[in-house]
Amino acid sequence: MAPGSERHVPVLLQDAIRYLNVRPGGTYADATLGLGGHATAVARELGGEGRFIGFDRDPDALELARGRFQALSEELGGRMPQWQLHGEPFSAMSRDIAEGSLDGLLADFGVSSMQLDSAHRGFSFQADGPLDMRMDPRRGATAEQVVNQADEKVLADLIYEFGEERRSRRFARAIVRARPIKTTAQLAKVLSAAAPAMKSERGRHHLHPATRIFQALRIYVNAELDEIKALLQAAPRLLKPGGRLVVISFHSLEDRLAKDALREGARQGIFEVLTRKPVTASEEETDRNPRARSAKLRAAERTGKQLE
Repeated sequence: MAPGSERHVPVLLQDAIRYLNVRPGGTYADATLGLGGHATAVARELGGEGRFIGFDRDPDALELARGRFQALSEELGGRMPQWQLHGEPFSAMSRDIAEGSLDGLLADFGVSSMQLDSAHRGFSFQADGPLDMRMDPRRGATAEQVVNQADEKVLADLIYEFGEERRSRRFARAIVRARPIKTTAQLAKVLSAAAPAMKSERGRHHLHPATRIFQALRIYVNAELDEIKALLQAAPRLLKPGGRLVVISFHSLEDRLAKDALREGARQGIFEVLTRKPVTASEEETDRNPRARSAKLRAAERTGKQLE
């Protein structure tokens, strides 16, 4: 069992199920399987006549989710829906799902507890490991390659854009001067040394200096915002009239994309927005699962208007 899987708690689970309005016998998709917490909850609601389709580009997550579905199949027997799990990014959903076939589509953006807790994946500076950060470790450039090969301006721009860090030039300069940087601990140490003045600012919530830079590198390495844009663009064509879209985001860049897409869909008459404000976790849930503090859920229902 991978680190984190035994204590995985799906964020905003009951809210997600409620807004998906899971109909027994329907067809539902989870764009971000992770460890399968949301997915198996949906599958339980569907019954034997239903169909579930899941996606995750992380092969470790896909293997664990498949194991959970196989165990659920043994438990439910004839009450288990048909299910298919795809080891692909969710931008590829349109290749595997017919237009107008979904009763519901769920996406839980961000990093799973398994990824954060696995030091060898390099997503977190809480434990030392290689600077990888790829959600699919079989493809693409690693964070180490970006950190050591990108020029200073590129680093500053991506830190500013994806980390929303106004001291981006300062951090980029520190990174370039400290090269080569091979591990998460090395990078975190460089960033901490570059930010001593932050400790003295009054009235400011102090994140570790590495937090926003690690976020920026992860988003850049995995092209996360492009993936989200592709999903939000495809969703209206994949959903049936009356089908629901539910998205859970963990930082402002993700949430802004979701909010703008749903608002534009409502303007065009193809979505009815169900969440005037984003749904957030209760105090009870955040006490039980601190990761839920930053989660925001937005939902919309597909109208009957045809797309051009």
